Amino acid sequence: MKRLTAISLFTGAGGLDLGFEAAGFDTRVAVEMDARCVETLRANRPWPVIARDVGQVSTEELLKAACLAVGEADVLIGGPPCQPFSKSGFWATGEARRLDDPRATTIDHYLRILEEARPRAFLLENVEGLGFKGKDEGLARIREAVAAINRRYGTAYKPEIAVLNAADYGVPQVRRRLLIVAARDGARFRFPEPTHFGPDAERPGDNRRRWLTAWDALHDLPEPRDTALALKGKWAGLLPSIPEGLNYLHHTDRGEGEPLFGWRRRYWSFLLKLAKDQPAWTLQAQPGPATGPFHWKSRRLSMREMARLQTFPDDFMVLGSVSDAQKQLGNAVPSLLGEVLARAIRTQLLGTPITTEQPELLRETAQGTPPAEAATPVPAVYLALKGEHAAHPGTGRGFRAAARQTLAIAAE
Repeated sequence: MKRLTAISLFTGAGGLDLGFEAAGFDTRVAVEMDARCVETLRANRPWPVIARDVGQVSTEELLKAACLAVGEADVLIGGPPCQPFSKSGFWATGEARRLDDPRATTIDHYLRILEEARPRAFLLENVEGLGFKGKDEGLARIREAVAAINRRYGTAYKPEIAVLNAADYGVPQVRRRLLIVAARDGARFRFPEPTHFGPDAERPGDNRRRWLTAWDALHDLPEPRDTALALKGKWAGLLPSIPEGLNYLHHTDRGEGEPLFGWRRRYWSFLLKLAKDQPAWTLQAQPGPATGPFHWKSRRLSMREMARLQTFPDDFMVLGSVSDAQKQLGNAVPSLLGEVLARAIRTQLLGTPITTEQPELLRETAQGTPPAEAATPVPAVYLALKGEHAAHPGTGRGFRAAARQTLAIAAE
């Protein structure tokens, strides 16, 4: 299979690059400013890494490191930091800062390099919040910038945009990402059809398979002995009382546990536990001590377990502590999703065939799933919380939002 060339921006721990690698692309240069991610990349792959902020890297330097001229790169890939557009920004206030956040300028740096390098194709990845209806000014900026590039240089990039759920393509994790793909010559891109289906879908009459589960991903890994995986903090003792696949809502007046919390008064991933027979929920990059998803054995996930859920190849070692690994892997694009997209890009836009029928990073399903772990009784220390608790009043109306509104009024 012919090897193609990729320029990688905001590379992180390399999740997207590993997918493109599996589809026959070579990362000719990567740009990443996080020191831990740089260590991980350099320890695992021979890719040249520019360890600086993308805003401080000229396209001339980038192309020189990649040994490529303007227009020679087959694809430009990358996911500018997503915090300005993330749904997590809605939890406390009902609104994310979006383009008012200075971190949103990372999109402009991606677009600058796109204009100056003019690859044959590009892929830009971000959170689905970038395209929320009525809040899609980030997408508008991208469309306008690409149109301006076309006018100035005679290119014909026509961005195709979709929000994909990684679980629909064989990733054992429910993770929705917004993808933008375009070709320099104007060829239209069709996003790959889902290959897997979830429990709410009617069983199709085609060859799609069920979603892969956490058990499919983790069943053949030995139980880790790392003491750093033990839970710490105020809520550590409560997690064993929550059944697989549930979170703190189990212990509300609408759940089947004890009424310890108000309905939806906590964030979704609070005391969230994996279930063997379901895909994982989205891995968090910087979780608090009670933020899941946690393993069904009521502990933190190991580096290798997180890497499996993100479909990184088993020969790839994410360096640092468990928290370092979680940050790197939680910020990554699932590698299998990257491979699926890379295979489509090379066949549809770059005119090069794929020699394998199945993606290299797709895992097989496990034979049988063990029963769920038994939940334990609530420890006595938490029973003091039993009582009536008010439900959350709605988005942007919680405790922190009310406090912010009070401060804003006082400041007027």
